[in-house]
Amino acid sequence: MRVLELTDLTKLYGDLRAVDGLSFTVDRGEVVGLIGPNGAGKTTTLQCVAGIQRPGSGTIRIDGHDIVRDPIEAKRRLAFIPDEPQLFDYLTVTEHLRLVARLYQVTDADARIPSLLEQLELAGKHSALPGELSRGMRQKLALGCALLHRPVALLCDEPLTGLDPLGIRRVKQTILACARDGAAVLVSSHLLHLVEEICGRIVIIANGKKVADGTLDELSRHPGLAGAHLEQIFLRATGQDAEATGEP
Repeated sequence: MRVLELTDLTKLYGDLRAVDGLSFTVDRGEVVGLIGPNGAGKTTTLQCVAGIQRPGSGTIRIDGHDIVRDPIEAKRRLAFIPDEPQLFDYLTVTEHLRLVARLYQVTDADARIPSLLEQLELAGKHSALPGELSRGMRQKLALGCALLHRPVALLCDEPLTGLDPLGIRRVKQTILACARDGAAVLVSSHLLHLVEEICGRIVIIANGKKVADGTLDELSRHPGLAGAHLEQIFLRATGQDAEATGEP
C-alpha cells in the first residue's frame, strides 16, 4: 500500500527551481533512500512532504491525505527528523516526550516512554535539558519524539549525524524496525553506505529532478554498471563520474 506519494512536486525560490517535477512513492514497510549532490533539493523535498514548506505545484499525499488541502490529518500520520534537532531549551527529555504525547493524543504514553528511553539509550538522561545533552543524544531524543505516536510515514534527514558507532547501530535498527512494523520510511543522507545497507530502494535526484529510481540491483543493470557499488551508480546518474575520475 502506498503511504507516501509525490506527484510532479515543484518548489521555486524566485527563479531557482529547487525541486522540479519530482514524482515517486514509498510503500508501507519500505525504506527508500533519497540521495543527490549538495543543492539537489533533498531537504526542500522533505520539508515540503512534512508540510514545513508549501509546494509551488504538484501534490503530496500521506496515507491518502493531501498535505496542502488536509494538513492536519496528513501530519497526524507522519514524523520528520531534521538534520538539526529542534528541541525546547527548558524541557527535559521526558517532558519533550510527554508534550508530544499530548499533541498527538498518545493514550499509552506512560508505557511507551520508558521503553523508548531505554531503546535509545536515554534512560539515564530522562531529567536532562537539551543543553546538557551531546549532539548525538539530542538526535536520539528527536527520534524518540518522532516515534512516540507510531507514524505511518517517517522522514529522516541525515539521521546519523553526531552519533557514535553504537548509536549508529541502534538508530539503524530502529529505522528498520519501524519499516517492519509497517511504516513507510524515507531517508535522505550523504552516507551512501548507510543508504546501501538499509534502503530497499533508492531515488537519486540532481538539480531538483529525479535521475534514477530503483533497487540497487535494478540500478546496476544499466550499461557499464554491472556489479557497481552505489557510489559508482550515484556518480554516473548525477553526471559526476567524469569529474571524479578526472576524465574529460
